[in-house]
Amino acid sequence: MRKIILSILGLALIAVAYFGAKTLVNNKNKPKPVVPKVVKTVLTDTVKNTTVPIVIQANGNLTAKQRVELYSEVQGIFKTGNKLFKPGQKYNQGETLIRIDASEYYASVQSAKSNLYNSIAAIMPDLRLDFPDVFPKWQSYLNGFDLNKTTPKLPEISNEKENYFITGRGIVSAYYNVKNLEQRLAKYRITAPFSGILTEALVTEGTLVRNGQKLGEFINPSVYEMEVAVSKSFASVLKEGENVSLSNLEKTENYTGTVSRVNGNIDATTQTITVFIEVKHPDLKEGMYLEANLDAEKVDNAIEIDRNLLLDSQEIYVVKDSLLDVIPAKPIHFSDTKVILKDVPNGTIILRKPVPGAYAGMRVKSSSSTTTTKDSIK
Repeated sequence: MRKIILSILGLALIAVAYFGAKTLVNNKNKPKPVVPKVVKTVLTDTVKNTTVPIVIQANGNLTAKQRVELYSEVQGIFKTGNKLFKPGQKYNQGETLIRIDASEYYASVQSAKSNLYNSIAAIMPDLRLDFPDVFPKWQSYLNGFDLNKTTPKLPEISNEKENYFITGRGIVSAYYNVKNLEQRLAKYRITAPFSGILTEALVTEGTLVRNGQKLGEFINPSVYEMEVAVSKSFASVLKEGENVSLSNLEKTENYTGTVSRVNGNIDATTQTITVFIEVKHPDLKEGMYLEANLDAEKVDNAIEIDRNLLLDSQEIYVVKDSLLDVIPAKPIHFSDTKVILKDVPNGTIILRKPVPGAYAGMRVKSSSSTTTTKDSIK
């Protein structure tokens, strides 16, 4: 019985092996599936050479064109004024910014003025006797002398004798001594040189202000300048008075500026030249970061395309008979996203957008064909 069961199992294994081998042989002879060729659809443009302007892109921070750093030339207590000396405070031209207590110094000025008056009064009798022709003008000077006002200019000396007489009495030296004291007295009060706003305040009312101490900064918020650096190759084409398009980083606001100055010196390290752009707008603030587009020059018989369409070998892809090919191109100017090319024949069909995995000989299908201009390829 055991032999019969083993024989049946053996026959079954042989049958399974036979049919399995037959199945493998039949599958081996089946034809391989044909993989369909994928033809990519690409966006294309037809080249038409035109005059393309070179636009220099630069950026920088705004600074006030009129700026004053306030320093003290005298020492004293900072006295309270009509307006608080705080950042953001506005002042009109001629309005007092800072007033330092000058009571002690004012007294010394008045003393010097009084001495001058007394010296002139002392020589009046001699003038009446010895110089009767000049006595009236000196008498008029004394009559108009006011200790509470600025010392008036001395009468003009008529002749050499009068000069010797006045100078010998020490009148001229006393006068200039008074004027020197008055000039220093004026430094106890700092006025606004123009209408503007205080951007920095380093002292407060009641502070002891020392000689040479910085007190703050004052600017005119109506006019700003932006300093940008451009390549020295454009030094000859940048001119004063040209309009410049400006925008903020978010590209939400646009402004119009003017080239106010061009530095005549080229930076030896960076080989760039500094250009100053003046701009006015009520929304601008000092320190704002703006981008500028300066029109440098125009290139004839050229096109402008995206930078990523230019290969490292200075070539670009073209479409010929539904196949990709490459042709040489001459780059003239690079910007952040664009490149200006020459030597691309008119009528050439080029890619508008890069194709991943592109290679020469790749079969493609053009979806559209338009004229390549500066606006159509942006």
